[in-house]
Amino acid sequence: MKVKVISVLEDNYMYLVIEESTRDAVAVDAAVPKRLLEIVRKEEVVLRAVLTTHHHWDHARGNEELARLCPGLRVYGADERIGALTHKVTHEQELTFGAIRVRCLFTPCHTSGHMCYFMWEDGSPDAPALFSGDTLFVGGCGKFFEGTAEQMYTNLTQILGALPKETKVFCGHECTVRNLKFALKVEPENEIVKKKLAWAKQRDDEDLPTVPSTLQEEFLYNPFLRVTEEPLRKFTGKTDPVEVLRTLRAERDNFKKPKERPNPQAMLAFDWGLFSPFLEKK
Repeated sequence: MKVKVISVLEDNYMYLVIEESTRDAVAVDAAVPKRLLEIVRKEEVVLRAVLTTHHHWDHARGNEELARLCPGLRVYGADERIGALTHKVTHEQELTFGAIRVRCLFTPCHTSGHMCYFMWEDGSPDAPALFSGDTLFVGGCGKFFEGTAEQMYTNLTQILGALPKETKVFCGHECTVRNLKFALKVEPENEIVKKKLAWAKQRDDEDLPTVPSTLQEEFLYNPFLRVTEEPLRKFTGKTDPVEVLRTLRAERDNFKKPKERPNPQAMLAFDWGLFSPFLEKK
C-alpha cells in the first residue's frame, strides 16, 4: 500500500492510495480532479473509488467531475450532501480494494456526517493509515461546526485514539505550525511540542508536508488528545475532560485570529456617500 500525498487548494490534502500488486487505486477527498487524474496517469494505476470524509466543498467538490470522467467510479461517504455519492457507508463498515482493507469510522462533529477511513493490508509490515479529514489534525482537531465537545471527545478517545499507536495520520489540511504554536501556548514547558514545532517550521520553509504523523506522537504534543493531563487542566481551569476539550477548542478558535481590516475601496465609498441611497430607510 503506497500513499501519495497531494497538496491542493490553499492548504488541503487529497490522497491517492495505491494497491501495488494490482495497480488499482482509491482516492481520499478528491477536491481537484485534474490534478488527481494527472497523478493517476503518472503512476499508471486505475482509479476504482473515491472515499470522501465530509461534504465540504474543499474535500468533495471534485466528485461529480470524476464520476463523469471515470464511468463506474464508486464514491463512498456517510452524508447525503456529498456529491455523486454512490455508496453510503456506516460506522465500522469494512470495504476491500484488492489487498487494501478499509474500516469506516464515523466521527460526527466537524460535520454531522463526517467519516474517517482506517486502512491496512493483512500481513504487511507497513503501519496502518488513518485518513482523518477534518476530525484529527497534526497537533489539533477540527472545528465543531455541526456537533459538540462530547462528540469530539468520543471521536478522539474512543474511536480514533483507540487505534494502534503506530497508525500513520493523514489529515485534511496543512495547519501544523499554527496548531503547534497553540499547543506551545497551552504547554509552554512541553519539550516535545517545541521540537515538533521547530521541525514543522523547517518543513514549512521548504514547502514540504508535515503529514503523516503517528497516533503515538499525537498523544505527546496534541493538546486535544491530552485533555486529562495536568497542564491542560491548569490552562483551561477545568477538570472534566469534555469541559477541558470544549474550552481548548474555544481558545483555539480565537488564537491569534487575524483582525479583519476594512476594504480600502469600501471605506472610500462610505466616505463619498456612495452607499447612502441603500442605507436610507424606505
